[in-house]
Amino acid sequence: MPTPAETRIREEIAAERAELARTLEDLRAEVDVTRKLGKKIPVVVAGALGTGFVLGGGIGATMRLLMRRGREGNEKARVGRFSLARRH
Repeated sequence: MPTPAETRIREEIAAERAELARTLEDLRAEVDVTRKLGKKIPVVVAGALGTGFVLGGGIGATMRLLMRRGREGNEKARVGRFSLARRH
């Protein structure tokens, strides 16, 4: 017959095993989520790069249209980098 100390130790071991089992299940669930997200990361990165490229190009084209420098027309006056031009 086991002594009370042995019984207490066996109960503590059983409690530790149960705790380890719960922790292992939590880790497995977390790894599963990471795997699911890991498969989508390249798609998200590609989408972000494409969106940045389009937005950057759109802003660049708009600024180029608005801030043209003397490519058209005759220059009438210039102050620093700004000029007035007559456009035909």
